[in-house]
Amino acid sequence: MGDFNLALVIVAIVVCILVFVVNVYLLINYQHPDDANQAYFPKFVVVFGLSVAAISILMLPADVANRQACQHAIYNGACNLTLPMKQLWLAIYIVDAILVFFVIPFAMFYYEGDQDKTIAKRLKSAMCWVLVTAIVCALLLGILYGLAGKADFTVRHLSSATTSFPNSFDFNNGQQCIGNGARQCSAYSASASSETTWTMRATFPEYVVALATIVGSVLFTIFGGVGIACLPLGLIFSFIRRPKAVITRSQYIKEATELGKRAKELKKATDALHQEERSGSKGRKWRKNVKAVEKEVLLLEDDVKALEEMYPQGEKAETAWAMTVLGYLAKLILGVLGLIVSVAWVAHIVIYLLIDPPLSSFLNEVFIKLDDIWGLLGTAAFAFFCFYLLLAVIAGAMMIGLRLVFVTIHPMKWGATLMNSFLFNVGLILLCSISVIQFCATAFAYYAQATAAQEIFGHNLQSLRGIKYLYKYNVFQIGFIVLAGLTFVYYAAFGWRRKKPSGRFQLSS
Repeated sequence: MGDFNLALVIVAIVVCILVFVVNVYLLINYQHPDDANQAYFPKFVVVFGLSVAAISILMLPADVANRQACQHAIYNGACNLTLPMKQLWLAIYIVDAILVFFVIPFAMFYYEGDQDKTIAKRLKSAMCWVLVTAIVCALLLGILYGLAGKADFTVRHLSSATTSFPNSFDFNNGQQCIGNGARQCSAYSASASSETTWTMRATFPEYVVALATIVGSVLFTIFGGVGIACLPLGLIFSFIRRPKAVITRSQYIKEATELGKRAKELKKATDALHQEERSGSKGRKWRKNVKAVEKEVLLLEDDVKALEEMYPQGEKAETAWAMTVLGYLAKLILGVLGLIVSVAWVAHIVIYLLIDPPLSSFLNEVFIKLDDIWGLLGTAAFAFFCFYLLLAVIAGAMMIGLRLVFVTIHPMKWGATLMNSFLFNVGLILLCSISVIQFCATAFAYYAQATAAQEIFGHNLQSLRGIKYLYKYNVFQIGFIVLAGLTFVYYAAFGWRRKKPSGRFQLSS
């Protein structure tokens, strides 16, 4: 069967099955009890969306492994029985775009619809919203593709003179080509004026992927830049702010009383918002107050959890305290390891992407050396760095959402996550996963050279009209580094401090 890599196909199938099983496990354990035995369509979308996101991240290492299956081929055309990676890339990202812009919004509109309405009315309302979204997206895509859906490649016009066929071949390293008296190739001596622009129209699927990548890149730059620093530093400073000892019963009663007062205030505020909703006065002030209540509820839950840690109760109180101590030690270890990975990422971006010419290929060389030790070791390390970047995006989104009221908060909590929060986070992961892959394909271009991903996210994407300037001037990479630096400074200045009580909660009038 030629160079067809049967082992790679088997591994791909096994990984897809494992990804599906893990996502079902996460759904079952994260879902809220109120969603048990119902909301089956949103649950299917959640599992399918998470599977697409995970598989898309793993496809880049698979693309590298697929390329290595042809390394013994004498010429490229001799290896045509490997996985069709380019078609798989386009297919999975078209599915990604459909999920993000159509399926997930429909599931959210349906899930958040008025429960007093019939199923038919909720479906109709959700379909109307999605239809409007589809029309707007189709018009924008059609207009943009018609006006700017072309790729401009800079090429150099070359020509060469001819000479009589020699009786003896006396060419050497300094005299390689046949031509004029200088006996040099035109490619060697061509002037800058020989450069010209070659224009070709991109395919529509590639253009859709490119626009989705731009939207995701904006979010990736913000969330990823913040998250690459706050993910490890948050764990480390959580260990620093840990409870040092169990508090007394009198202190527990005092703190619990204060939390009870805050809970009553939130209950009154929630009732007031429900009354406004029933009266139909859902304006900007109402939405602002809803988000303020959501933020305060999250802070209250964190305070309750911290109080339970400082005063464990029950027959196994000592065991609970021991597990709390071990948990914070695990956070410290993971935080230190994560900080090493984050520093490696930032250093690699500066050394390999922002400095021209690059000082070193850095992590690319590390992956190649790991492959020399064992065939899949470098690929596994490559996949880990890609996944870590996606985790940083999620951490950054949660941090920004907790500090800015105008950002919708959808926390993921073990055993207490509603389906609308699940759907929101899956949409965010899917949207940013495109940019994570594009960013990794650029950052590890030396290791991932000659892959289908590099063809799509490298040459074609970075040559599209309008879009190419964002990559030419490294806009996303610079924004990523700047936000990472600012976040590091913020944590160095304020991360070690204990969080003060938020005080008396009031709605804006």
